[in-house]
Amino acid sequence: MGLDASLEARLEGWWRELASEYEARTPISRGLFERARRVLPGGTTYHIRYYKPYPAFVARAKGPLVWDVDGNVYDDYWMGHGTHVLGHAPDFVLERVRETAARGTHFGYLHELLVDYAELLTKIIPGAEMVRFCNSGTEANMYALRLARAYTGRKTVVKMEGGWHGAYDALHVGVSGPPYDVPESLGLPQEAIANTRAVPFNDPDALERVLKREEVAAILLEPVMGAAGCLEPEPGYLKEVRRLADEHGALLIFDEVITGFRLAPGGAQEFFNVKADLVVLGKIVGGGFPGAGAFLGPAEVMELLDHLKRPDARQRSAHGGTFTGNPITLSAGYALVKHLAEHPTLYERFNRLWERVREKLNAIGTDSDLPVHATGAGSLIGLHFTTERPRQHRTVVEARWSQKAYEVFHLYARLSGILYMTEANVHFLPSMAHSEAQADKLVETVAEFLEELKAVIKVR
Repeated sequence: MGLDASLEARLEGWWRELASEYEARTPISRGLFERARRVLPGGTTYHIRYYKPYPAFVARAKGPLVWDVDGNVYDDYWMGHGTHVLGHAPDFVLERVRETAARGTHFGYLHELLVDYAELLTKIIPGAEMVRFCNSGTEANMYALRLARAYTGRKTVVKMEGGWHGAYDALHVGVSGPPYDVPESLGLPQEAIANTRAVPFNDPDALERVLKREEVAAILLEPVMGAAGCLEPEPGYLKEVRRLADEHGALLIFDEVITGFRLAPGGAQEFFNVKADLVVLGKIVGGGFPGAGAFLGPAEVMELLDHLKRPDARQRSAHGGTFTGNPITLSAGYALVKHLAEHPTLYERFNRLWERVREKLNAIGTDSDLPVHATGAGSLIGLHFTTERPRQHRTVVEARWSQKAYEVFHLYARLSGILYMTEANVHFLPSMAHSEAQADKLVETVAEFLEELKAVIKVR
């Protein structure tokens, strides 16, 4: 592209100018972050929520918007990690929660909503005959993997390079690489990941090589990769993964923590017309309330959890938890999911709008001297400052023509009234509450950023 070696220095200079404006707008957030650093490691409870020079502290959220403590308002494209597909704090969800909370916040016993919600999920999730609720997507992936190993009698699991499935030890590998075969955390011994293999997304040949070499219990993947940059499956890829799983006796697990109820009422299985053996859900199962997750599958597999049929604990797959099936969390999730299931036409406008946004972003990238590529499916959009369109995580990492461009754009977007995560990767997870005007603003912001970026490169 003819970008000289001083590009990062030029971008750093522009970033400093933007940072001065940001600091002038957010003095209260700055003070809160200084306090936070004294009592919270890194000043946060989750490292991805940090961005430079310091994060804006959010005071409230409603619909497609969030307000920070300094009074700045942003179009939100993070939406509670993608949870709030109908926007922040829908009134009907809050009303249902208030009704439930008035009767008790946590029973510690069975309650009717457990049955109602499980019945609802088995009606709308393809292939799901039985459900177990848990407290997070991380837990759901852990239990689903344990169940797959119990069912197949095998140990090895295959995941995708760049795939994020929570911090469960056996899956906490192959996330940020390359390399993709080392633990992603201090304190995580190599033996914890000894039975996990990471292969490139959209590469069925690489998957097949592992399946021929080892007896694999499960193939675990996000149908649209989230943390890796909202990478969509290439045509026919998921069907080929399904075929390979059947041929080699492995269970296919779809991690739908992000895609569940976002792409379609039946999730990615419905959207791509490919059936998984087990489905993992998180976040949205609780309708925006904490402690939400579930894993679902056919009775033949799920009955390995049945203590009545298998009274000896050593002869069944273990699952449990104090807050599993919490009535407040389930009441919020049930209200939200039931609404989505009863209004499937919502997805037609939703997916069409954001598919058009993705097309416009790619057109901007094509017309620009600076390569930019938009990836994703439905309302999931990733934006990449790479020399080629990413189809795998390796490309997302290795084909970047500038790392600093991601940081500058995040700050530029903030000053334009747009907030998203993360600073290291551009993820847009809009809601059905976002308007066409907001979608147009997002496209215009990207276009304006690239024009100003070109000027910075030429002038500085």
